[in-house]
Amino acid sequence: MTRRLLLSALAALLFSLSALGCGSDSNPTSPSGVTVVALGDSITAGFGASTNNDYVARLTARTGNSIINAGRIGDTTGDALNRLDSAVLSRNPDIVIVFLGGNDVLQSIPMPTRVSNITTIVQRIRQDGAAVILIDMGSGVLDAFGGALPGIASQTGSTLVTGVLEGIFGVPGFMADAVHPNDAGHAIIADRIEPALRAAISAAGG
Repeated sequence: MTRRLLLSALAALLFSLSALGCGSDSNPTSPSGVTVVALGDSITAGFGASTNNDYVARLTARTGNSIINAGRIGDTTGDALNRLDSAVLSRNPDIVIVFLGGNDVLQSIPMPTRVSNITTIVQRIRQDGAAVILIDMGSGVLDAFGGALPGIASQTGSTLVTGVLEGIFGVPGFMADAVHPNDAGHAIIADRIEPALRAAISAAGG
């Protein structure tokens, strides 16, 4: 299958998923200890994983620190930016995990718009006083921001976790469908984010 046909198939799947609902936005009350929010799309919302096996739930279990899941199916960086105040900043977070970009690729959002949106999201979170763990999906087709994330992380004093979907995306044993990791894939995502999250929780006094 050519890359164009693959992207067309993924876009059709995305459209069907977006009709199912807006996402979980679970744990609506502030958790005890350090307040952590995960901002993202359907992967963060846990689509493709069984109950309590998505990466957010796994990180909660591993660190003992509840994480507010602000993932929403179908979100682009623009959608996430539009709900940043209500979904994230209103919760006075200490740490925000930002995992976005896949839907921008599927919807062919122009690269300058993607980079502008993700930059603004990270800047506003940092200006609000929270630490940011910025997630880079990987290289090639997984690079939604044209290599811009290292510079954004450096300029804003954020932590960058690189290649989170490398070796997962496109590997049948780790995927629930063409877009979403399964339980095994989410376990690897959690493995890759956990060290940065533990360090951030420690720095925040947790």
